Amino acid sequence: MPATNVQIEPSWKEALSEEFSKPYFKTLIGFLKQEKADGKTIYPPGSLIFNAYNTTPLDQVKVVILGQDPYHNPGQAMGLSFSVPRGVTPPPSLRNVYKEIGDSLQVESPQHGDLTKWAEQGVFLLNSMLTVERNQPGSHKRSGWQYFTDASIKAVSERTEHTVFMLWGAFARKKAELIDGSRHLILESAHPSPFSADKGFFGNNHFKQANAYLTEHGKEPIDWSLD
Repeated sequence: MPATNVQIEPSWKEALSEEFSKPYFKTLIGFLKQEKADGKTIYPPGSLIFNAYNTTPLDQVKVVILGQDPYHNPGQAMGLSFSVPRGVTPPPSLRNVYKEIGDSLQVESPQHGDLTKWAEQGVFLLNSMLTVERNQPGSHKRSGWQYFTDASIKAVSERTEHTVFMLWGAFARKKAELIDGSRHLILESAHPSPFSADKGFFGNNHFKQANAYLTEHGKEPIDWSLD
């Protein structure tokens, strides 16, 4: 698929233009088309696959929060890591994110899970895999998305200054090697999953540290509250 056919925000399209013509991307598009032809349900909907990119242009990225897979249950995935549409109960990991924000910044936890407000302020909510088959977690982890999203992380590292990268859990922490730590702030901790949140996620103060770093470098801090 040529880059001109990919519905992605212009600054990202330019930065990732080489990726669209690489063999893995053509294979990836063929894989997704075949999955649909086989009658499989893929999340998120096609129009939201690049939602993180379209909501947060590359030159506006201040913070990167890296997830692994889109949600695989019906109605949850919306192309932003950890986020679910309004009207959908916030999943356990997101509730733990809210708890950490509340404890460190005295921000009240919202009743919804839509993180679009963060994305619009420059929080790039990136999943390493941008699609998943319904009810099949990890089903697209060998599809090729990882090459595209690794290139995206590198683009942020190379083309922005003083960006905060939040890497939660072993999978995300491996991506630190893609980031220039001399130009950016890399924050690592356990994942907010209920299985690991009390092993280093709670109390990590990442959201407080992020805002302090952004302010220090003359950037507007993120309003982490959601209404």
